[in-house]
Order: sequence, then structure tokens, then C-alpha cells
Amino acid sequence: MRAVLATLGYVFSPDRSRILMIRRDARPDDIHYGYHNGLGGKLEPGEDVVTGLRREIHEEAGIDCTGIELAGTISWPGFGRDGENWFGFLFRITAWTGTPHTANDEGTLHWIPVDEVLSGTLPMWESDRHFLPLVFAEKPEVFHGVMPFAAGKALSWDFNTI
Repeated sequence: MRAVLATLGYVFSPDRSRILMIRRDARPDDIHYGYHNGLGGKLEPGEDVVTGLRREIHEEAGIDCTGIELAGTISWPGFGRDGENWFGFLFRITAWTGTPHTANDEGTLHWIPVDEVLSGTLPMWESDRHFLPLVFAEKPEVFHGVMPFAAGKALSWDFNTI
């Protein structure tokens, strides 16, 4: 399978009670418009996933990651705007330096309580509700999942842990 390689990072507050999320509200033509999401994006050619994650979070939030944990991977066949396949590396950012931006070219940044992220009330991709409990688990295990998409909706979700 050919896929767009991407990172998705969830930045914890120092007390681990909140997550820094972007509300994609800058461009109405954005496939993610109106949704809250973790930070990250596409890998650049020749870039490893950790370097890509650090670059994306620095670009989007102005902070430097110093504590990074792999949460898992997800294959998203058919997820992209034109049905592209995506493959994402998901991370927990447990330590960082700097002062987070309040906004960037894609939207506004907000500290959201973890409980609210998991509550089902925050505007986000409905499909995120399947894997976020694994990312924020009290005793997390690295997971590897697949979530096929069609017409902007997840068709199923399956995962394994190591």
C-alpha cells in the first residue's frame, strides 16, 4: 500500500491533566475544519518520524519536545481528500520547553482537559473516539490499528497491542 506518512502528537500539560489541541478554524476548505485534533502532519522526504514530529510541533505550537512516547500506529486507507491512504505514527508528548502559541495558520490552540477529550462532546473526527482511549490509557500499551475510510467516514476499527 502506498500511503502519506504522518505524525500525530498529543502534548500533555505539565500536570498531565490537559492536552494541547488545535481547533482547525482558519480555513473553511480544510478537511478538518471545525474539529479539534492533536498536532502533527506529513513527513518530509528523508525525515524520520521523531524528527518530523518535533518539526511539526515546533511549527504548529512553537514548543520543543523533550519527552516523547510512541502511542501507536494507524493505517487509514481512503482517509485523504481524494481517497489517499494515510499511515500515522501517534505519540504522547510528556515533556517540552517553550511557550505554546495561541494560534497558527491552521487554527487556534487550546488546552483541553483529557476527560473532555475522551467525553465525546468535543468537536473532532468521530473516528478519533476509537483510538484516543488507547493514547490516554492509565497504563498505555503500544497499539497498531487499521481504520478504513470511505466518503469521510470510518468504516471499521481494529487494532493489536504488542
